[in-house]
Amino acid sequence: MPDLLAQKASLEARYAELNQRLQAIRQDYANGLDADSEERAQQLANDEVLAEIMRVAQEDLAKVAQQLLEVSALLAKA
Repeated sequence: MPDLLAQKASLEARYAELNQRLQAIRQDYANGLDADSEERAQQLANDEVLAEIMRVAQEDLAKVAQQLLEVSALLAKA
């Protein structure tokens, strides 16, 4: 049971980290493009990378959420 509790704590920390990363990406998108043309060009160049980071983070978040449900179910049975 202590192993499950440690695993749950680790998963909860990972979930919070991924959630924070997604919030930062969403905020970056919400800020829009910079008025400076050079900065705007850099932002557009980074857009594909940012979109991929967001996609991977969302996938990881879903996996961690599923693992949390499984661990919580095991703890409830214990």
